[in-house]
Parts: sequence; structure tokens; C-alpha cells
Amino acid sequence: MPSRPVYALIVAGGSGARMGTAVPKQFLDLCGKPVLYYSIQAFAEALKNVRIIVVLPEQQLVIGQQMLAEFAHLPELHFVAGGATRYASVAAGLAKVPAGAIVLVHDGARPLVTSALIRRCYEGACITGSAVPVVPVADSIREVSGYNSRAIARESLRVVQTPQAFESATLKEAFRQPYLPAFTDEASVVEWTGARVNLVEGDRSNLKITTMEDLLIAAALLQNRYEDNR
Repeated sequence: MPSRPVYALIVAGGSGARMGTAVPKQFLDLCGKPVLYYSIQAFAEALKNVRIIVVLPEQQLVIGQQMLAEFAHLPELHFVAGGATRYASVAAGLAKVPAGAIVLVHDGARPLVTSALIRRCYEGACITGSAVPVVPVADSIREVSGYNSRAIARESLRVVQTPQAFESATLKEAFRQPYLPAFTDEASVVEWTGARVNLVEGDRSNLKITTMEDLLIAAALLQNRYEDNR
């Protein structure tokens, strides 16, 4: 494996509104631990010497620190207050990352990320400068315009995941641009500068928790992993 300074920005800005809960989704219980715990643990296991920055809404910083402090085996965590948008939150985290590093930006609502996927993204970024995990689209897709729709060939479409890995200088330069609604993830921000974004194989189990049904699926998948490792 290549050896470069590496930082993980774990961005968790959920409020719980779409989940219909008073508790932000990153703090919901998942098999006895908060959702946010699992991605932090995965990065700690995947990359030796990784420095982990957790980006939370300012009003959630204290509860996040208290909740994660219960797990003494986790590495030292650095907490940063995020902004009103994901773009602003990532920019706040990037301010703590030096030049010359590889930085992986991960959604804290993806607790099932594996060590293998994290290492694949890190190694890809070391080699090509960027690595964005994707998986093929499995369902039929239609584009809707008013009352009309048309089928879209899915063979060339991919679903984008995190972590998204870049050389820190590239990502920092990209995030100096003014925010645009088209910036839906780090790859789209970097691409706007004209830089190439390189894709790597993602993982279908790396789901994003946005509904209570997702939480139930994640619990079942975690239980299967636990049983497989016994």
C-alpha cells in the first residue's frame, strides 16, 4: 500500500427530519452503537496513522464528543463545526488538512463502509490523484419532464458513493470556488475546475441511511457481518 499522510473527513450533518425522529440520524442506535461510530471505526481499522476529523453542526458538537468518548478504543478525533450546506461543512473540515496529504471525505450516514473500500479509494488517489467509488445502476431508469418520460439506458450510469478521495491540494483549490447548486458531492466540485475525476469500484452494501427502513437493512447487514466473522 502507498504511504502518504492521510486525513478522513467524516461529515455528519443530519437533523433527523427525513427520518421522522428527534435524534439526528448520525446518533441513532445501530446494533448498540451510534450510526456515526461505525464509519469512524472502519477508517481507524483500514488506514494506519489516519487522522480523523468529524464535522458536525455546531449545536451537535458537544453531544457528538460525549457520545463518541464512550468508546475508548477509537483513535483521537478532531471535531469541527460545519456550515449550512455540505459544501460549507467540507470546506470547514478541509481548513484543518495540510497540503501534501490524501483526504477522504465520507458521509457519516454510511456506516457500512468497509476497510477494503477505504483502502481502495486511498490507493487510487495516491496513484491517480482522485478515487470516487461507484456501483452500476441496477434498476430501470426514466427521465421525467412534465407529464412525459423516457427510458434512459442504464449501462453507462453509475451510483456515486463515499468516501471520495483526493490529493488535498486539488480538493482545497476546488473548494475555493463560490458555491453552486450543481455541487452535490466532492467529485462535482473538483470536476467544475476542469480536473479529471477517476472512478473505482464501490460496494453495494455501502448504503446511505436516509429512512428508518435503511436503518433496519443496515442492522441486518451488520449482523450478517458479525456472524460471518465468528
